Amino acid sequence: MAGSVRVVRSDRRVSARRLDRIAHRLLRASTLCAIATVSPTGRPHVNTAYFSSNDALEIVWLSAPDSAHSRNVRANASAAIAVYDSTQTWGGADRGIQLFGRARELRGRAAVDAGRRYGRRFGAMEDTLRTFRVYRFRPTRVKLFHERELGGGTFVIARVLRDGGLEWLRTERYG
Repeated sequence: MAGSVRVVRSDRRVSARRLDRIAHRLLRASTLCAIATVSPTGRPHVNTAYFSSNDALEIVWLSAPDSAHSRNVRANASAAIAVYDSTQTWGGADRGIQLFGRARELRGRAAVDAGRRYGRRFGAMEDTLRTFRVYRFRPTRVKLFHERELGGGTFVIARVLRDGGLEWLRTERYG
């Protein structure tokens, strides 16, 4: 092997305000996300879905309750979501966000409110909202990658606070 890439931890902190700005910009930049769930037998599953988000970095999507990822969420709320611009090309100024936390199907008023937020992003969806269920993901941790803002090969990991604010945990640099 010619060489290998090392992951080096850095003490370079990133302010909460800057993390928040980057995270929200990344979530606004794409309408699609990849949702990773775990089956009751421990098998991984990934699904692509349209999503909306709020100031607390919660992700909302619509899905059929009998789909594999919906069944997985009912059995095990642990989930991860990746949002990125799929038109990026190798060698460019890449960016994306990974979120780790818990998901669940919403019911009642919470489902109506989240469905409205989803509808604001994608337009009138009354029929769609009657057909599908609304799911919400609450992150506890995020991993941000934005080469223009943070530098090449730099990932910043942050804790998500109860109010949706971000608290820097560590910076990792690939090199």
